[in-house]
Amino acid sequence: MDHNSELSKDERNWGMYVHLAAFAGYLTAALGFIIGPLLLWLLKKDEYAYVDYHGKEALNFQISFFIYGLVAGALMIILIGFALLPIVVILHLIFMIIGTIRASEGNYYRFPLTIRFIK
Repeated sequence: MDHNSELSKDERNWGMYVHLAAFAGYLTAALGFIIGPLLLWLLKKDEYAYVDYHGKEALNFQISFFIYGLVAGALMIILIGFALLPIVVILHLIFMIIGTIRASEGNYYRFPLTIRFIK
């Protein structure tokens, strides 16, 4: 959905920041993927419905891919995880970039392969 004309620059930026905050996970411990978006979502969700939407999307996506990464890591015991883990990491990075771009454009992006924990 494109609602670019209805959103302020501030709303689009905060929506984008929620997704960008997840990149902290690549620089910190694995939970950084979840903590960054969670903090920004909690800070701005009541101020902007757009940020509330993207915060929930980012958190659901990050939690889902954290689980997928854990499962792929555990499956390394039977070797299939060595093939799955790089795929999970590559998809994670690609989808995070797409989500960031879509949010900055003013679009309500819905991540694929995501379990909806937060509704």
